Amino acid sequence: MDFTALRLLILLGFMHVEPGFGQRDDMDFSEWMTANQKYIKNLVLNLTNAEQCRSDVEALDARLNATVDELTRQKAEIDNLKTENEGRTQCLNHYDVYSNPKCFLIHLSIDCSCADLKARLNATENEIGQLKKSTAPQIAFSASLANSGEIYNGPSTDKTLVFKRVFSNIGSGYDANSGVFTAPVNGFYYFSFSTYGYNTHTMGAILIKNDVRQISTYDSPTSDGSDSSSNAAVLQLAAGDNVHMELWDDGRVYDNLNGHTTFSGFLLFPL
Repeated sequence: MDFTALRLLILLGFMHVEPGFGQRDDMDFSEWMTANQKYIKNLVLNLTNAEQCRSDVEALDARLNATVDELTRQKAEIDNLKTENEGRTQCLNHYDVYSNPKCFLIHLSIDCSCADLKARLNATENEIGQLKKSTAPQIAFSASLANSGEIYNGPSTDKTLVFKRVFSNIGSGYDANSGVFTAPVNGFYYFSFSTYGYNTHTMGAILIKNDVRQISTYDSPTSDGSDSSSNAAVLQLAAGDNVHMELWDDGRVYDNLNGHTTFSGFLLFPL
């Protein structure tokens, strides 16, 4: 069933009102109609977007198929030239090429044909590479803890670090309100973070994936005044997986507009 027919069935379904419904309460009926009209509008919009996505995918698939067909045809031409050349081996040795004008012309013709085919083959392979790159999603974020003044974060019962000063958030995977990055697509992601603090409390933080500790920085209270550290990891994530930073128990970190305590990540490649 196509999307147009599906829309008609949905609209007809919502136009069927239970007998006597409007007689119960005109206000209830009006609210019911308004709510369902809004729902139908949103549903039609979603169906339209789905149709557009399907058209884009079909167009991309057609381009890839045409490119593959062209590449196959060019390889077949090269194979045919190799077969023809095998029958002309005698004309292609050094003596025959330069002593027999006919063989010399054959040699030049074959060289030109091969060079042209190689150039076309390289151009086709480059186009395939560009098509593959154009379909890969772009996901990256970077943020620091303090978006104004100075901040001492911790100790607290809620140990999640919320990095408020967002430098970049391509793909909108990072939520500056919760401090959580949610993977938009399956793939391998690179994460890095840095922490800074003073010697009054445990300094450092833990990288958490789906409530499971991955890597961390740590420095216990010392007499050296302040400490800083950093760490990084590559994690395999499924779409919807969450990654965030947490303090240690009795931990504290410091930040100001110099960006001492930071959290960053980006998609290396999708799966």
